[in-house]
Amino acid sequence: MTRPFDYLEAFSRNVGWVTREEQQHLRQKRIAIAGLGGVGGSHLLTLTRLGVGAFNIADFDHFEPANFNRQAGASMANLGRSKTDVLAGMALDINPELEVQRFDDGVTPENMAAFFADVDLYVDGLDFFAVDMRRAVFAYCHAHGIPAITAAPLGMGVALLVFLPGSMSFEEYFRLEGQPPQEQLLRFMVGLSPALLQRTYLVDPGSVDFANRRGPSTPMACDLCAGVAATEALKILLGRGRVRTAPWGMHFDAYRRKLSHTWRPGGNANPLQRLLIAFARRQLARKKSD
Repeated sequence: MTRPFDYLEAFSRNVGWVTREEQQHLRQKRIAIAGLGGVGGSHLLTLTRLGVGAFNIADFDHFEPANFNRQAGASMANLGRSKTDVLAGMALDINPELEVQRFDDGVTPENMAAFFADVDLYVDGLDFFAVDMRRAVFAYCHAHGIPAITAAPLGMGVALLVFLPGSMSFEEYFRLEGQPPQEQLLRFMVGLSPALLQRTYLVDPGSVDFANRRGPSTPMACDLCAGVAATEALKILLGRGRVRTAPWGMHFDAYRRKLSHTWRPGGNANPLQRLLIAFARRQLARKKSD
């Protein structure tokens, strides 16, 4: 006999860190997540377990063996299945009352208004290399007053940036306008992690290949991203705790056991950032010539 689902019982262990009233508040919230890969799928399941009641999720991809090392839902049983189908099913298995709007073609310029309809928060799960769409998504959030979080899996850690209505925009921070594709990727990487904590233990530099849109990843980093992003989401949705927005950033590296809070006024236009970008550009050029 199937036991009936009870929201209050299912998420009762959250109470204590949130009040019962706050838990009900989370139940009424809708979060948009574009990309259900390494971090996006983990974001969805973590926020579902937090008790958030509705999601708009977007991804056009299907599971393949290269996803196994880090992606929620990636398994032999799910090979070839769409990520939106698998992850929606997993989330609904946690909370059958969940409202999930699926965008099986991913987020596009044509469906962006529908994707962000009635959304209280955007949590970024787009692939690192999807720069054009990421810029478009964050620009839409900025123009429509939607809070937005990006938590990037770097090495065995997480780099966090938050963009709130009235604060610095994604474009103002990263300064990608007019730059060629590879330069945009480089600026995005350095902007995410000014502390570059992950750089010292990369054992195979050849695994980072911007030209072919390929880079290494770890499951630990993805799980750390989900925890950090969900915590910021809780603070934003409940109006609790201090939320530091860009140009403030945070980078925690579990491998090195280091935490760095960064402040870059002007974002990538900051003189220190410009030096870091130049350094990273030289490193990339050296790797190409090897």
